[in-house]
Amino acid sequence: MDGIIEYVKSCASLFPRMSWGNVVEIVIIAILIYLILAWIKDSKAWVLLRGIGIIVAFIFLCVILRLDTLLWIFGKIATVAAVAFIVIFQPELRKALEQLGSNSLLQKLVPVQQQTGFTEKTANEIVKAAFELGKTRTGALIVIGNKDSLEEIERTGIKIDGVVSSQLLINIFEHNTPLHDGAVVVRGNIITAATCYLPLSENMSISKSYGTRHRAALGISEETDSITVVVSEETGKVSVSEKGKLTVMQDAESLRAALSEIVDVDGNNKKDTNFIDKLRNKKSK
Repeated sequence: MDGIIEYVKSCASLFPRMSWGNVVEIVIIAILIYLILAWIKDSKAWVLLRGIGIIVAFIFLCVILRLDTLLWIFGKIATVAAVAFIVIFQPELRKALEQLGSNSLLQKLVPVQQQTGFTEKTANEIVKAAFELGKTRTGALIVIGNKDSLEEIERTGIKIDGVVSSQLLINIFEHNTPLHDGAVVVRGNIITAATCYLPLSENMSISKSYGTRHRAALGISEETDSITVVVSEETGKVSVSEKGKLTVMQDAESLRAALSEIVDVDGNNKKDTNFIDKLRNKKSK
């Protein structure tokens, strides 16, 4: 037994000593690498990085074959290439910083006061409006805010500040009216703004059958914890977008059950609003 212990100690001595700080650093670096790779995979950066990878592989080949002239040229344009990299990836870098700024962890450290009351009556009014609009194939986008601020989105539209009602929502999205184009933002039980512009999702795996309205619903759900009800102008189908996922609601009861997941007994938004996953779990059972 003593021999085994000594052997284990001798093997352990071959590795550098690690403190708890080193372990924490390794975990943080691993998480950062994973998040960067996940972000790259779901954006246009993946295609661009493949092109950069080919260039890097070509440079290594030049080093192996000692192609000094080509290496000299690459060395001269290295500075320009670094600036070009920032310019090319500017949209993706900006989006990543926006997502970091709207992260729930940051909001826990710096709380932002939001009106979060969302009652069952408001949910019922949204359900009624969505399916009435679906019957007439009138397109609609209804963004329901949660903890993340939607002030930037609200600024792109026209201020409403009206109590949520099915009649008001139907009237807003009616064809040939000044407010029908764009999205409506609901914060608590109030329609805060209409004709708002939403960021389009850049996820390359999204089905080509989705139009601009559905891509906008997915885009805002990727950047914030909001929930978006979208009515298709082509098919009249009602869908719900949350956390980059889009689910078609088969009937009014399905949508009502989904929205009821974000209402508690006090009429406030629940902290866990991932009702799409819950709905899918119910269907699978």
